[in-house]
Amino acid sequence: MRKIDQDHTRFRDIVRGRIKHDLKKYVTSGEMLGRQGKHYVSIPLPQIQLPRFRYGDNKKEGVGQGEGEKGDAIDGQESGQGEAGEAPGQHVLEVEVSLEELARILGEELELPNIEPRGKQAVRSTSSKFTGISRSGPQSLLHFKRTFKEALKREIATGTYDPDDPIIMPVRDDHRYRYVEPREEPQASAAVIYMMDVSGSMGREQKEIVRLEAFWIDTWLRSQYKNLEVEYIVHDAAAHVVDQHTFFHLRESGGTKISSAYELCLRLVEEKYPPSEWNIYPMHFSDGDNWSSRDTERCIDLLRNSIVPHSNQFAYGQVKSSYGSGQFKKDLDLAFRGDDKVITTDILDRDGILPSIKEFLGKGR
Repeated sequence: MRKIDQDHTRFRDIVRGRIKHDLKKYVTSGEMLGRQGKHYVSIPLPQIQLPRFRYGDNKKEGVGQGEGEKGDAIDGQESGQGEAGEAPGQHVLEVEVSLEELARILGEELELPNIEPRGKQAVRSTSSKFTGISRSGPQSLLHFKRTFKEALKREIATGTYDPDDPIIMPVRDDHRYRYVEPREEPQASAAVIYMMDVSGSMGREQKEIVRLEAFWIDTWLRSQYKNLEVEYIVHDAAAHVVDQHTFFHLRESGGTKISSAYELCLRLVEEKYPPSEWNIYPMHFSDGDNWSSRDTERCIDLLRNSIVPHSNQFAYGQVKSSYGSGQFKKDLDLAFRGDDKVITTDILDRDGILPSIKEFLGKGR
């Protein structure tokens, strides 16, 4: 391995270790999500400085060499008092990290089990493995063993092979080449359906918590499935399918009717994601308010008889709000006690994101 490759590998290991050590900070901060690309995110890291020793006599007095006063120099440096300068300060290093690597770090830190997909979707991928032999092709794909074998067979068949002088000279017709035989293979696919209460009680901070949690959930699920589709549903008294930007920024007022979101979720599943071909993950975030106990009964009925049987797992995250009662989680916990396909968590603040993710994904469903 070249020296530069060794240095690069060591640097990546240092970066990986720093990310793993500070994972909680990165999960709860939206800074790196603002620099998210298609396959990479840019993560800010403090510059890494190696310690240096300076040899020589130290005849100056200062802190550590006798009595000292506030502002005295350390190791012969200038006094701590002075005017503002023009020199730049310490910069932050930005490092690109692949989403696949982030998923591995998240899985290791939270001890997440790999998911066993329950179905194969109709979407197929083409294999790029060399699986065939051809009589024509580029010299770079020449199959030497097969070419030699063909030449040997030809010489034996024509009587030109001499066992005492076994020299095999392939001719053009003996050449054989590797080639890719296209093969379509079914790939397991998943659909994540995010639902969120956007009534007046769900403020900016609550939506930011949901955004951060959704990013890390997506990152993990994309590492487990070749094909991941994401749908976004917002609801107050009525539910709508929206794009990602609208999902995290829309704010409305009015009542909250959670069943409207569940009915729309079920419609999406039935129309676009048949459970025999898709691994389905409905995830709902709310502050726990619903407009009536009758509507909560309707929600439980939809979950028990339709949504949960169709899904790998149903997850409900209750984000703490100054205005939310938190009653809906209590009702779900009571109705689905002992059902490990229904996971509910309390997310009191940003520090609750990691425990919530572990609860949602820790079953390996």
